[in-house]
Amino acid sequence: MKVIVLDAYSINPGDLTWEPVEQLCELTTYNRTSNDQVAERMQDCDGIFVSKVSITREIMEKCPKLKFIGATATGYDNIDVTAAKELGIAVCNVPAYSTEAVAQHAFALILELANQVGSYNAAVQDGAWYRSKDFTFINESLTLLDGKSLGIIGYGNIGKRVARIGEAFGMKINVYSQDPVAAQKSDYLTLHCPATAENRGFINKEFIAGMKDGAILINTARGALVNEEDLAEALKSGKLAAAGVDVLSCEPPKDPHPLIGLANCILTPHNAWMPRETRAKVVDICAQNLASFLDGGRHNRIV
Repeated sequence: MKVIVLDAYSINPGDLTWEPVEQLCELTTYNRTSNDQVAERMQDCDGIFVSKVSITREIMEKCPKLKFIGATATGYDNIDVTAAKELGIAVCNVPAYSTEAVAQHAFALILELANQVGSYNAAVQDGAWYRSKDFTFINESLTLLDGKSLGIIGYGNIGKRVARIGEAFGMKINVYSQDPVAAQKSDYLTLHCPATAENRGFINKEFIAGMKDGAILINTARGALVNEEDLAEALKSGKLAAAGVDVLSCEPPKDPHPLIGLANCILTPHNAWMPRETRAKVVDICAQNLASFLDGGRHNRIV
């Protein structure tokens, strides 16, 4: 079976091996594939693995040998699954692989904003401790998480893991689906829901107006959930004290972006899911999905 990976770089930038998949097929990997290269590269393939490249009906119809599409992620909105089903092409994904990683990253952002580790390290490296008149110095306020409230929007696997971590820090957990008012009024509000047509941009001026003054927003879910202009205004005005953001509505972002450059907004480049251990899990599950397909099974099958 001839299989290609269309956009392998984010899964394996060179620190992993595709051996679990290579044992099952004749595998070719491409770090990146542009839209005008997709059909040509897929032409003679029996299967593909894909992360972000768009796989449309038109492309599938140009590839008559194609029988298997493996998403190398949980999300698969870049794949026309309706067309795949009609054309008899199996589609699999990799569910729930990043629960621990994303929950960890959400708290990395929370802890950075609470303890200002990066800011204090920069000050020490710049010589501030040498110059201090006391055994310590204070140039940023620190915040104790114990006793603070943590609102969680999206209470699936990741939301539940975040709740357990928050409880370990002594935080009061407010789940939006159970008590939306309490969640919205929390000291910290963290997003863990998928983006849909119904909730796109729902963290907007009106929603933020209902949040607690001085609250902190964390988003490791989807950039499309947030109206970024409205969030930037809330950060500039002081309505929100800070934000920790791993995802933006357009990735990579276009310059200028309203959140980039704000002193009270910490940004990471959509890498919450990216620990090496997590990416290795993706490769292993992709291999399991392909092996199941070859055996006539339906492991992680969407269609």
